[in-house]
Order: sequence, then C-alpha cells, then structure tokens
Amino acid sequence: MSDDAQAEAGTAEGQGPVQISEDLARHLENKRDDLFEKLEIRDEFPEAVLEEAKARTENVQSEISEGIDDRKDLRDLTTWTTDPIDAQDFDDALSIEEREDEYVLWVHIADVTHYVNPETAMWDEAVERSNTVYLPGYTIHMLPPILAESVCSLVPNEERFAHTVEMHLDKEHLGYENIEIYKSVIESDERLTYSQAENRLDDPDAPLHKENKLVHEVADRMHEQRKEDGSLVLNPSRDRAHTIIEECMLKANKAVTHTLMWDRGVEAMYRVHPQPSPDEWSEALREIQDLDGVSVPGDTWDDPRKAVNATLEEAPGRQLDKIQWAVMKVMPRAKYMNDPFGGHHALNFEIYGHFTSPIRRLSDLINHWIVYQNDVPENLVELCDRASDKQKDAEQCEREYKQFLQEVGLDPMAVNNRGIEIVDDDEAEKTL
Repeated sequence: MSDDAQAEAGTAEGQGPVQISEDLARHLENKRDDLFEKLEIRDEFPEAVLEEAKARTENVQSEISEGIDDRKDLRDLTTWTTDPIDAQDFDDALSIEEREDEYVLWVHIADVTHYVNPETAMWDEAVERSNTVYLPGYTIHMLPPILAESVCSLVPNEERFAHTVEMHLDKEHLGYENIEIYKSVIESDERLTYSQAENRLDDPDAPLHKENKLVHEVADRMHEQRKEDGSLVLNPSRDRAHTIIEECMLKANKAVTHTLMWDRGVEAMYRVHPQPSPDEWSEALREIQDLDGVSVPGDTWDDPRKAVNATLEEAPGRQLDKIQWAVMKVMPRAKYMNDPFGGHHALNFEIYGHFTSPIRRLSDLINHWIVYQNDVPENLVELCDRASDKQKDAEQCEREYKQFLQEVGLDPMAVNNRGIEIVDDDEAEKTL
C-alpha cells in the first residue's frame, strides 16, 4: 500500500457510508423539505438554468484554445490543488516560488464569471440562492453542479480558465510588495487530498515536496504573524495542509479587497465583522476562566483575542468546545457591506472581503465581476443585504437539520464525513 493510500485508510471515509432505513430516509427528506420551505431555500434548479449551464460547458477545449491569447499563459507554472478527499470540485490552486529578495505566491481561482455573468439566467439564480447550503449528507448548490464538475474545476492535466491573484511578498515581514490580479490559463499538475499533502511534506523524494514545504513555511509564518497581530484563532491544532490553504486564501482575499479599496477606489462586497462590547468580551473571558483546568494568562486580558488564543493553546482538549462556544456567543454576526468601514474584528483586518470561492458564495462571484469590470453592479447594497440574509438562513437550516439528525439517533458528523446509504429495514436495524 502506498503512503497516500495508507493515509486514507482508517479515516471516516474509509468506514463506508452510514446506513439508514428507507423509512428514516423519508423522514429526513420531509424534514429538509419543511426547512427549505420555511427558510425559502431553493432545492431544484429551473430547467432554463440547467440548460444554459449545460450549453456553457460544451466545446470547452476549443473555447480555451481560442481564448489563450487574451490571458496570461501560466500553463508551465507548477500548480496544484489541495482539498478534502470527498471534494466534488477544485476551485482554487496554488503556485509558489522563492526568489532572491521575495516570495511569489499565486492563488488561482476558477474563472466562474467567464461562464456566469449578469446577462445569464445562472447569475439570477445565484443571486436568488446567494450561497451553497451544506447539510450533513446533502448539499444545495448555488450554481448548477455541472459547472463545478467541469469547466470550473481545476482538475489535473487539463487547461482551465482562472482568475489569478499574484502576490509578491517581502521575505522579512511577508507584506505585499506588489499585487497583480488577472485572467489566466493554468494547468494543474496534481490534485492532492489534505492527507496526501501532509505526506508530501514529510517525504523529500515525493513529487511537489519542495513546493509544499516552501508554501507551508510561508503559511506558517503568516499564521503566527496573524496571531501576533491579534487575529482570533479558534482552532489551534489545525494540521499543516489546512494551514497552507487557510492562510493562502486569507492572503489572496485580503490582497483583492486591498487592491479594490486603495488602488482602484471602487466599492466591493466587503466582509465586515463588528466587535463585541467590552462588557461582552469580559463576560466571555470570565466564563472561560471558570472552566475546570483552564486559565486565561493574566497579561492578555487587555486584548481579548490574544487572551483567547493563548488560553486555547494551553487548555485541555476536553474544554476546547466550551471555550469556542463562550466566544461565539458574544460575537456579533459578520455581514456583507459595500463599505469596509469597521473592518473584520475576528481576523483583525482593516479591510477584508471574499474572492476565493465564487462557486459557492455570491460575494466572491460579485467581487470577481467587479475586479474584471472595474465597475460595480447598480444594486450592490441590495446584493450585500441579500447575501447576508441568505447566509443567516443557511446557518439556521444547518443548525436545525443537525439537531433533527441527533433526535432520530444519527451522528451529524458521521453523516457529514461518510455520507448516507439507504438499505432495507432489516439491514438498517443491525447498523443503527
């Protein structure tokens, strides 16, 4: 068995799907339907939208061949994707180089707006839905899945249209020396799962070892720097592969909104996260301090985000959920706004917005369009409000559905990780 295959053995996915009876499957379907009706979540795509998506995914290769001259050709750049083992689409890819006085980090995002623009029925449907809703074992997509599974998936050894964020980073402090955002053509060299990426980091002879090692060194420094600057990190034990993806996406998102705000002076769909009041923060820290085996370091109380970070690093594992919950309870809801005023409190970024997931979030799709057009939709404020409201609906839907799964004796996390298989009633009774 290869190292990569071994890494997947014994994972939740390797245990096979959770088996349920036909009767329970009907119960789950009825519950979903009730939630979708209550929260106005559209499950089925209109026929016109599906037909349009299908038409846009035909003759892909000839369209790419014809469009290469209008884009930056990055097909020779070493590029790869890293995603969960069960990912259906790969919408972001990385490249990195170390030069004498700088690092160059490329984040390539599937160029969704090449296929979905304000003239299309798919765009109207994306506005209607505003995000992809992820329930354990069930997904309601923002865009027709055929896009994500074909032209907007950065699969290996296939030419793909991308929107690239090229960041030249100072070696000493990793600040932006230069940011370029442009349409490109890329060709991914390999699709890695998170487990495989972990293995590549440890194996000097493996393909992409050097690139993964370099990008992890840079990402790890970005992570530590972010914590030092006061960014809240609620998951202190994240593995190296997740750290790479999270930090590189944050860096790219920040680069795009920095460019839009300061260099171009255009509005965009910014992500604004207000801060809790001093009293709310004090209440959260006191609740954390009272937990068994937990101590908030005395020198950090003046900066609650640093206090939480320091506490999480030292706290016993059994208390992590309670610490995270104490913080989440006092956190105001983040929202989308056309002005970044107020910044993003949890991340401690003055300006922040989304760009790296246009397949599953309206905000990213809109920001791709603004970057490309250097102009904003007339109804931008309305779009911001819509995205904020629908995100709230999606979170409520997920919360209530997970609660229902527990009520009927299913573990939401197991269903999420392993999926569901419907079997006849006798078989299901043996497994439940």
